[in-house]
Amino acid sequence: MNRELPLFPVSVVGSLPRGAGAQRALRDWARGRTDHVDGQAGDHAVLAALALQDGAGVDIVSDGEQRRDNFYSFLAEGVDGIRLLALSELLNWVEDKAAFERLLQALDVPAFAIRNPVVDGPLRRRRPLAAEEVRFVRAHTDRPVKVALPGPYLLTRSMWVKALSEEHYPTKESLGDDVVTLLRAELSDAIDAGADFVQLDEPVLTEVAFAGPHETHSFMCAALSEKASPEEELEFAVELVNRVVEGFGAVRTGLHVCRGNWSQDEGVLLRGAYDPLVPYFARMRVDQLVLEYATERAGSLDALAELPAELEIGLGVCDPRSAEVEDPAEMAGRVRELMVHRKPEKVFLNPDCGFGTFAERPVNTSELAAAKLAGLHAAAELLRAEHAGHPGPVLGAGRR
Repeated sequence: MNRELPLFPVSVVGSLPRGAGAQRALRDWARGRTDHVDGQAGDHAVLAALALQDGAGVDIVSDGEQRRDNFYSFLAEGVDGIRLLALSELLNWVEDKAAFERLLQALDVPAFAIRNPVVDGPLRRRRPLAAEEVRFVRAHTDRPVKVALPGPYLLTRSMWVKALSEEHYPTKESLGDDVVTLLRAELSDAIDAGADFVQLDEPVLTEVAFAGPHETHSFMCAALSEKASPEEELEFAVELVNRVVEGFGAVRTGLHVCRGNWSQDEGVLLRGAYDPLVPYFARMRVDQLVLEYATERAGSLDALAELPAELEIGLGVCDPRSAEVEDPAEMAGRVRELMVHRKPEKVFLNPDCGFGTFAERPVNTSELAAAKLAGLHAAAELLRAEHAGHPGPVLGAGRR
C-alpha cells in the first residue's frame, strides 16, 4: 500500500529497555529453563513498547526488540548451527586470549552479560524469527512497522571463530553465502508479515574503516580473521548487503551504522567521521542510511554530501545513552545542516542507536527513552511547520 508519511518521520533504531517480565523470560531461556522465550511475557512487553512510542509521537514503530536477548544473538533461538557464548566464555576460543581480555577490560564490556552467537555447525533456519515479531506488532498498530535484522557482514564477522567454525565453514566467505540465504528468507517473511521498513544493522563497519589491519577496537570483531586491508573488508560488506536486498522492492530497506552502543562512557566508544565509508555507502542498494550524528564522535555532516541524492538519511539527533533530554530546537537545527545536502522528504529523524541494545545492559531507562522520543517528535513538528505544503516520503514506494 502506497501512502504518504509526514515530513521528517520519527522512527526508532530498534531496541527499547526490556520490561521486567521480558527480562525474566529472556533469563529463563538463556539459562536453559525453557526452550523458547515465554510468549505472554513478550506480548505484554511489546504492547508497553508500542504504547511508549505512540505516546511519544513516533511515526514508524518497532516492537522494541522486547523478545531479543540482544540485536544479533536472538537468531540462536530459531537457527541450528549457532552456539551462544558469553564474552567470558568466548575468551576460551579466541586465538589471542590476552589481547581479547585486555580489550574487554578497556572497553567497559560486561563479559558475563553479553552473549555472542558463534557458528559451530551448518546453519539451518528452523522457523522465521522477525516475521513473528512483525505480525504481532502489525495486529496492534495502524502505524508503519519497522523491524531490524543483524546485517550480513556483522553476522559473518562475529559468528566465524576458527576453532569452532572452520570444520563446517573453512572461511568466513563460505559462511557469508549461508548468512545471505538466511537473511533473504528472513526479509521475505518479514515483508509477508506486514513490515514496512527493514533495517540491517552493521555497527562493525566503522571499526573496519577506522582501524588498520589486525587492530581491533570493538569486542564484536575481537575473535575474527581479517583480510589484508580494510578496503577488501568493506568491498565484502557491500557485496553481502547487496545480495541480501536484491529484488526486494516492496519494502523500504535501511542500513544502520553506528560506533557501538554498549556503554554510557563515551570515551570507550569508537570515534571517527563517516568519510571513509561514503564511497561504499553509495554502492549499497538500500533506500536509507540510518546514521548517528548526536555526538561529536561522528564528525561532520558534510561527509554525506557525496552520497546519491535519492538516498534517504535517517539522522540520529538524540543520544540514547545520555541522561539529558535534548532541546527540540537544537535537534531541528542539526537537521537543517543536513538539508544543505538532502531534500526534506529524504530526511528521517531517529536516535543514534537503540535504548536497550543488550537485554541485561540497557543504556537508558524507559522514562528517558520516552522523553527523548517526544523531543524528536517536537523537533519534527518545528521542521514540518517550516516546510508546510511540501510532500512527505511515500510508504511502500520501493527501493531506489
